[in-house]
Amino acid sequence: MEFILGFDKKTMTFKIDQNNLMTVLEPNKINIESSGVAEVKRSLLEPIGSPRLKEILKTGEKVVIITSDITRPMPSKVVLPILLEELYEANISDKDIKIVFALGSHRKHTEEEKKYLVGEAIYERIECIDSDVENCINLGQTSLGTPVNIFKPVAEADRRICLGNIEYHYFAGYSGGAKAIMPGVATREAIQANHSMMVRKDAKAGTLEDNPLRRDIDEISNFLSIDFILNVVLDEKKNIIKSVAGHYLEAHREGCKFLDQLYKIYMEQPADIVVVSPGGFPKDINVYQAQKALDNAQHAVRDGGIIILVASCKEGLGEHTFERWMTTSNSPEEMIVNIQKKFELGGHKAAAIAMVHQRARIFLVSDLEDDFVRKIFLEPYKEVETALKSAYSILGEDAKVLVMPYGGSTLPVVNKA
Repeated sequence: MEFILGFDKKTMTFKIDQNNLMTVLEPNKINIESSGVAEVKRSLLEPIGSPRLKEILKTGEKVVIITSDITRPMPSKVVLPILLEELYEANISDKDIKIVFALGSHRKHTEEEKKYLVGEAIYERIECIDSDVENCINLGQTSLGTPVNIFKPVAEADRRICLGNIEYHYFAGYSGGAKAIMPGVATREAIQANHSMMVRKDAKAGTLEDNPLRRDIDEISNFLSIDFILNVVLDEKKNIIKSVAGHYLEAHREGCKFLDQLYKIYMEQPADIVVVSPGGFPKDINVYQAQKALDNAQHAVRDGGIIILVASCKEGLGEHTFERWMTTSNSPEEMIVNIQKKFELGGHKAAAIAMVHQRARIFLVSDLEDDFVRKIFLEPYKEVETALKSAYSILGEDAKVLVMPYGGSTLPVVNKA
């Protein structure tokens, strides 16, 4: 049977014998009532737990719209024109609007990237800026000790509107909601304090109410208002199939419920081999981003199995602290010991990969040089079929293979019964 996986902006093709194929982990079949622009418009007309946006805003108010950076698949250029219509109906002028890209700990954009994210027409009319960790103000401290250091233009605005896409996050539970502000437009110190909770038991994909890290994120509303959110759920082709708008918690939780119906997939038993793709660009732009798909894949593989991660990673590792941990540690075990001794943002992703090593071997099919891949404790391949051949030689010719074409989205749950 032939498979085609996303790989950068291209695809990678390979075959698996029917006798080896266990299953393909694809989204559940659910009824999609509307999609794309029509669905975004519907959500703005039917906000959850909130009046319509145009009824909240007042003429002359300074409004910031916080949206995702280029490493996220959030279709800002599709959503923004519809959202702006609501602002214009409230007599908010372009000069009173700022679009802020929530960088978190990621690199800054080029001007061309900003234009690509919002579309040329909006880029020419409205000020579009990156968040800046050097230009933040402190608003206090959460109950769990996280300093609330927020990008000054966001903190000082009259109104804050958060955009984002909802998908599983390996320790925040889900993306979206208040995550646009914390960690989106926070300082490295604040992000580090929040993310240090990733080592706690309930800080994992698909958990919300019992997740201390997510509770810490949502506490941001005690320090500055989130006046409205617009979050979308994307299908495997990055099309909008659900949009939720309104109250930062109520609307977000409805979006998470929809995501579970679509992407939480129950399995009777784990596989010997998991072939997983983040889904192509931008989710496989570097190892830092591709790690999310790897983390989801670990829930589908048996102890002692093999994960074949199919990700271009053409930009390399993707974050300087992560790179230091990956290239200077003597072993994956050392990374786990070190993150327990002292949490360091960036190092947390290295430790997360190291924790997958405890469960399975990791083969990486990428555009990276073989020697570099070996240096970061992964096993290098250029083609999926070559990697599969090696996996069969290790685990046996009858090894069962599970394919995850959209590993960054789908969350496998093995039934414990």
